[in-house]
Amino acid sequence: MSATRLDTDALTTALADLNALGQGGWSLSGGQLCKTFVFCDFVHAFGFMTQVALIAESMNHHPDWSNAYAHVRVALSTHESDGITERDIELARQMERLSGNG
Repeated sequence: MSATRLDTDALTTALADLNALGQGGWSLSGGQLCKTFVFCDFVHAFGFMTQVALIAESMNHHPDWSNAYAHVRVALSTHESDGITERDIELARQMERLSGNG
C-alpha cells in the first residue's frame, strides 16, 4: 500500500467516500484524518479498539487515538510521509467496517 501523500483532490475524494461508507464524521484537522466513534458503552468501545489494534499491527500502521468511556477519537496520518496516505484511508475503511457502520 502506498505511503505517498495524497494530493488535495485525492484526499477530498477519499474523505467523501469514507463519509458515504459509514455514518459520516470523518474530517481533516491538523494534517490528520479524524473521527470520533461513539459506542453504547465502554466494553464495545474497547472491543473496537482491540480489533483495530490487530489490523493496524498487521499493516504496521498505528493510529493516534484516545478512549473516554464509549468514545474513541481517532487521528490518522502517515508520519514518514508527513501527511495522509492510502494506508490511512484503508485503516479508516477497516475502522468503519469494524464499527458496524460500513
